[in-house]
Amino acid sequence: MTRKIIHVDMDAFYASVEQRDDPSLRGRPLAVGGSSGRGVVAAASYEARSFGVRSAMPSVTALRRCPDLVFVPPRFDVYRAVSAQIRAIFHDYTPLVEPLSLDEAYLDVTENLRGLNSATETAKEIRARILEITGLTASAGISYNKFLAKLASDQNKPNGQCVIPPGAGLDFVATLPVGRFHGIGPKTAEKMNRLGILTGADLRAHDLHFLQGHFGKAGAWYHTIARGEDDRQVTPDRPRKSSGSETTYETDLITPEEVEAGVRAMADDVWAWCEKSGGRGRTVTVKARYADFRQVTRSRTRASPVADKAALYDVSLSLVRTLFPLRAGIRLIGVTLSTFDAEEDATPQFDL
Repeated sequence: MTRKIIHVDMDAFYASVEQRDDPSLRGRPLAVGGSSGRGVVAAASYEARSFGVRSAMPSVTALRRCPDLVFVPPRFDVYRAVSAQIRAIFHDYTPLVEPLSLDEAYLDVTENLRGLNSATETAKEIRARILEITGLTASAGISYNKFLAKLASDQNKPNGQCVIPPGAGLDFVATLPVGRFHGIGPKTAEKMNRLGILTGADLRAHDLHFLQGHFGKAGAWYHTIARGEDDRQVTPDRPRKSSGSETTYETDLITPEEVEAGVRAMADDVWAWCEKSGGRGRTVTVKARYADFRQVTRSRTRASPVADKAALYDVSLSLVRTLFPLRAGIRLIGVTLSTFDAEEDATPQFDL
């Protein structure tokens, strides 16, 4: 049976919630995030996007592009509450809901629980109910696999939807620039462009051996999606694969003592989630971004999960110390714990 997959993506979610709750912000270029010198844009309204303002952009850059930009601090408790309303709507149509974040999810509606005429009609009804209940718009992509559904949800944003029916996936992918494909980031897209791979059709023209030779393990994925193929299932309640925390500082960290204090603070946040959830991981990653925006990461994977906060401190600090002496001031520090093992997590681990 041909699967029917819907990818629902809320339109400028955080910014739209703020404009909904404060009518004075409607129609104005808006950024959710900090406006200080080291602030970062967490989300931008469509009015702000027309000036080139994007998420993860430094606030000072955003203000240069749009001097009239209005900043509001994020309210994650509100966003989570609205996200819960939206997910409740999804579950009226299928138990197969795979959230990707607070504002997007895959739905497998192959089994027609509501008796609607098609997956297209299902997506329309879901978007209408989201608007009615939350006052927010959503876009949707409908297709026979996850990769194509996610591509389709971007086609008619905001407040629109797109269908890629069986048999149309190959031609749809062929015309798109490779930078549009999820799983292909800006650096990989640049590398592909240098190799003469500009579109999906160009990507499909290269065999598996060529792609693996230039892109390693990811080459197999690129070979598959260039043909519009994706066998991944919609997986409800995906296990969390990592716990991370990072922060950008108002002033650069310039001494080892300051950097280590920053690492401990991020490790505290990570371990707080681990204690709450019971999750334990074996891989510790430390990220540092210098004042000139050069970024480095250091990782270490242990044989057994990190057992306590002291152990997380030890590994994190040993990783960041490989950066000493500092080549420049550090503006961002992050710590992530990953490689969770459900069986190992169920039993406390003790180092001998």
